[in-house]
Amino acid sequence: MKNHVSIKSFPNGIKVFLDEEASFKELLAEIHDKFLEFEKFFKNTKVAISFEGKALTEDEERLIIYEISKVCTIEIACVVSKDAETDAMFVKALEKVGEQELANVGKFYRGTLKNGQTLEMPTSIIVLGDVYPDATIISKRNIIILGGLYGHAHAGVGGSDCFVAALDMNPQSIKIDDLRGNYEKVSRWLIKPKQIPKIAYRKQGKIVFEEIQFTDELLNAWNT
Repeated sequence: MKNHVSIKSFPNGIKVFLDEEASFKELLAEIHDKFLEFEKFFKNTKVAISFEGKALTEDEERLIIYEISKVCTIEIACVVSKDAETDAMFVKALEKVGEQELANVGKFYRGTLKNGQTLEMPTSIIVLGDVYPDATIISKRNIIILGGLYGHAHAGVGGSDCFVAALDMNPQSIKIDDLRGNYEKVSRWLIKPKQIPKIAYRKQGKIVFEEIQFTDELLNAWNT
């Protein structure tokens, strides 16, 4: 069999190298065989996955992930993009939170929530993307957004000891349990300021917003 596919690991993730000259059908068949062969190494693990070499459409990525899921018990938390800065934060998040903690307390979601879309989770969630105006994210626990929060966020549904954090905090509305916060939005007519990561949480009967170090400080809070 031709070697059109190779697999390498990185911390909490795997890279799949795809031959640019091979057809997608050939690659899919070889991916099936490779992951079937390596099932014992990936068994019941949660990882990020990246595709290198051949450019893929989102549909092709989904087909590959589906094929992997048929032959392997690996759980793919996220498909890593080619945005180096965001991916670096994602990998650091995986390393900091750890596989076991993530399995217990939260999930990763890669993608941007657009106008009218709603994402609701019973666990904490790390979003690798933006929450656009008129989009909504809801969690019974914490919400961490590795991007901008420009829509609606509701954390701690049914419990008050939770937080919302974002790389760029400019929400239309934000709630923690049944308490609504007031956030001074930045006018779109003003020059956009430098992004300052912020965290929102309940304190003395109101929601407060504070600046944070987005990776270390925030992910330490995630584990408390």
